[in-house]
Amino acid sequence: MSFRRLSVATILLAAFVGPMRAEETLVTYKSLSPELALDLARAALDSCRSRGYQIAVAVVDRFGITQVMLRDRFAGSHTPSTASGKAWTAASFKTSTTELNAMSQPGMMQLGIRNLPGAVIIGGGLVVEAGGSLVGAVGVSGAPGGDADEACAKAGIEAIRDKLEF
Repeated sequence: MSFRRLSVATILLAAFVGPMRAEETLVTYKSLSPELALDLARAALDSCRSRGYQIAVAVVDRFGITQVMLRDRFAGSHTPSTASGKAWTAASFKTSTTELNAMSQPGMMQLGIRNLPGAVIIGGGLVVEAGGSLVGAVGVSGAPGGDADEACAKAGIEAIRDKLEF
C-alpha cells in the first residue's frame, strides 16, 4: 500500500513540477526589429542635423549588440566607437549614461564602473523600453556635449514611440 501511495505522490509531483521546469527552460523577450532600429537612428541623426551637429548614432539590441550604425559625413572619426560604447553601456547597465555619469563621480561607490572595459560613461546613451521591458539602447556622439547628444537620442526614441507600445 505504501508503494501505491508513493506512486500516486510521484505522479502528482511530476504533473506539477514537469510543466514548470519546461516553462523555465525557455525565455521569451521582445527586441527592436532592424527596421525600427534604423528608423530610430535616422530620427536621431536628423534631429542632430537640424541643430547643426554632425554625429554618429548607434542602436543596439537588448544585449548590447549593434544593430545599426550611422555616421554623418563630417562627424569625427571617434564618434562611431563612442556612440556604440554609449549604447552598449546604457543597455548593459539598463540606465542612461548621464545617470551613470552622475552616480560614478570620484568618492562615490560606483566610481569603479568607469574603469570597466567598453563602458562609456558620457551623456548620450539611452535605453529603449517597450511595455516595461528593455528592448534596446541608442547612443549618440559628436554633438557639443553629452546633453546635446542625449537630446538627439531622445528625439530618435520619441520618433518611434508609437511603434514601441504593445
